[in-house]
Amino acid sequence: MIQYLQGLAWVIEGIFFVFLALATLYIFIYAVAGIFYRQKRLDTVSKVRKFAVLIPGYKEDSVIVHVAKQATLQDYPKDKYEVIVIADSFQPQTLEALKRFPIRVVEVSFEVSKKSKALNQCMKVIGDDYDVAFILDADNIMEQDVLSKINAAFDKGYSAVQGHRTAKNLNSSFAILDAVSEEINNHIFRKGHRVLGISSALIGSGMGLNYKLFKETMATVDSVGEDKEVELKIIKQGYTIDYVHDAVIYDEKTQRSDAFVNQRRRWLAAQLNYFRTHFADGLKELILRGNFDYFDKVIQMVQPPRILLSGVLFLIFVFTALIEFIPIKILDTWVFPGFYAWLILFLGAAVSIGLSVPKRLYNKKTFRALLSLPYGFILMFISLLKFRGAMQKFLHTEHSHVDEDQKEKKS
Repeated sequence: MIQYLQGLAWVIEGIFFVFLALATLYIFIYAVAGIFYRQKRLDTVSKVRKFAVLIPGYKEDSVIVHVAKQATLQDYPKDKYEVIVIADSFQPQTLEALKRFPIRVVEVSFEVSKKSKALNQCMKVIGDDYDVAFILDADNIMEQDVLSKINAAFDKGYSAVQGHRTAKNLNSSFAILDAVSEEINNHIFRKGHRVLGISSALIGSGMGLNYKLFKETMATVDSVGEDKEVELKIIKQGYTIDYVHDAVIYDEKTQRSDAFVNQRRRWLAAQLNYFRTHFADGLKELILRGNFDYFDKVIQMVQPPRILLSGVLFLIFVFTALIEFIPIKILDTWVFPGFYAWLILFLGAAVSIGLSVPKRLYNKKTFRALLSLPYGFILMFISLLKFRGAMQKFLHTEHSHVDEDQKEKKS
C-alpha cells in the first residue's frame, strides 16, 4: 500500500514538475529573445489615418475629465482623430465638465456593465467614418506622439498594434510591484514575441486596431476579458499584432491589496476560461494550418503569473534543499524529482525575470517593494482560489487622479 501511494505521489509530482518546467522554459525563451528587440521606424508615412480614441469608463468621475483633456493634446492632425468618452454611470457634473472639451460623449447604461458592451454600443452610435479604433482605459494618459507612432505601425501593413503601457504612479509597494509585473510582461509577451516573429499580446488599453476589424470582432464578444477574446479571434484569422515600445501610455497602478486581488482574479478567470475553450481549436490550427501564432496565444493563457511561478519554485527549491542537505529519511523516498532539478527551474525563472525588468526599476524603491513580495505571493494564491465566477460579473477597479507623471526614461 505504501509503495502504491509513493508511486502515485511520484506521478503527481512529475506532472507538476513538467508543467512548471514548460512554463519556465516558455518565459526563458522569450525573455532572452526580448533582449534583441529593436524598434523599426519609418521616416515618412503614406497615409494619415483617422482615429476613434475610445475611452470607456464606469463610475470614473475622479479621473475621466483629466484623461479626456490630455487625450485631446496629441501632435496629430486634429481632423484625423476624435476623442470619444463612453460614459457608464457618470455623475451629471462630470458629464457637464466633459462637454467643455472638444470631445464626444456617448452615454450608456446596462443592467450588468461590461467594457465589451460599452464599446459595442458606442460603435453603433458613432458610425464607421474611422480607420483605427484606439482604446484607452479611463485612467490612461498618452504621450503626445502616440497616435503618430501607432499610425506609422499601420503604415507597415499591420491591422492591430499594441502600445507600451507603463506605470503612471509608483507611490506604494503594490504600485511598484504592479509596475514591475507590467514591464516583465512587456518584455516577454511583447518584445520577445515580436523578435521571434510572433504576435504581441494585447493588454486591453493602449491598443489600436483596424476600425472595421475591431467593430466586427467586438460584435461577437460579450465577456469580461474582451481583449483576450479579440486577440485570439484576430490571430486565428491570420493577423499579426505589432508592438510599438516607444508609443507610451501611462497607466495607474494598483495601490491597494484588495484591488490587486480583484484585478488578478479577473485576469486569471479570463485566461483559464479561454485556454479551456480554445486549446483543442489551437492544436487543430497548429496541425492543419501551421498557425503557431494562434497556438502560442492559447498556450499563453495557461501560463502561471510570474510572481506565482517564482514563488512556488522558490518554496519547492527550499524544501528540496532541506531534504538534500539535511537528510529527512521519512520524506526522501516521497520526493521526485530531486533538489538539482528544482534548482535549475528556479534559476531559469529568476534569470527570465531578471532579464525582463528594465534598468530604471533597479533601485531602492523597488528593493523595498520586494519586501512585500511574500504578501503579494499570498494574494496571488488567493486570487487563484477565488477566480470562479469572475467571468460572470463585472469586477470594477477604482482609479484616482495621480498628479505625478512617472515619465522616466524608457528602456
